[in-house]
Amino acid sequence: MTWTSAFGKGSGWLLQKIVNGLALSRISPNTLTFIGLIINIIAALFFGFARGPNANRMFLYAGLIIIGAGIFDMVDGRVARATNQVSVFGAFFDSVIDRYSDVAIFFGLLVYYARGNRLFYVGLVAFVMTACLMVSYTRARAEALIGSCKVGFMERPERIVCVILGALCNRWGVMAAALWVLAVMSTITVIHRIRYTYLETERRKLQPAA
Repeated sequence: MTWTSAFGKGSGWLLQKIVNGLALSRISPNTLTFIGLIINIIAALFFGFARGPNANRMFLYAGLIIIGAGIFDMVDGRVARATNQVSVFGAFFDSVIDRYSDVAIFFGLLVYYARGNRLFYVGLVAFVMTACLMVSYTRARAEALIGSCKVGFMERPERIVCVILGALCNRWGVMAAALWVLAVMSTITVIHRIRYTYLETERRKLQPAA
């Protein structure tokens, strides 16, 4: 067994223990989803209040807090299945809250760069926030038309990992690089989904004729 597989197995075991404990408490999965939003808002506040010499420390705290929020994001669905509380509304609620969490994090970064008069990065964060929302929107709209649209790389887990790495390593300027990666890869994902949906709808138009 390699160390990576051992780490994955250990993480899975720990996560399952957390799920089992939460399942015994009979807590609502929607409550867990909402708690994750609150934690992400706290992380956004750390971004927003970061300034000058304390910026790297505040970014580090924000990154660690986002990791904590990610735990709630990973367990809410598992708890729903373990307690037989899976519902259509739960999936909808989780998706909506995820969008609010994303906006909160990027809004915190936007405030940070605005307070530092770094207008270029204010615009970059605004663009990234829009592009990330469009990644989710294009999938939702496409799946309403063609059933499935899971193409593209920059899904929410990849975006969150990118932000976490940027926050934890901000002292080396990684957050700026992370924003560029998010801007480029999210835009590529949106274009990919638009093209995929176009090709799929055109293919379906030809099916009755065939």
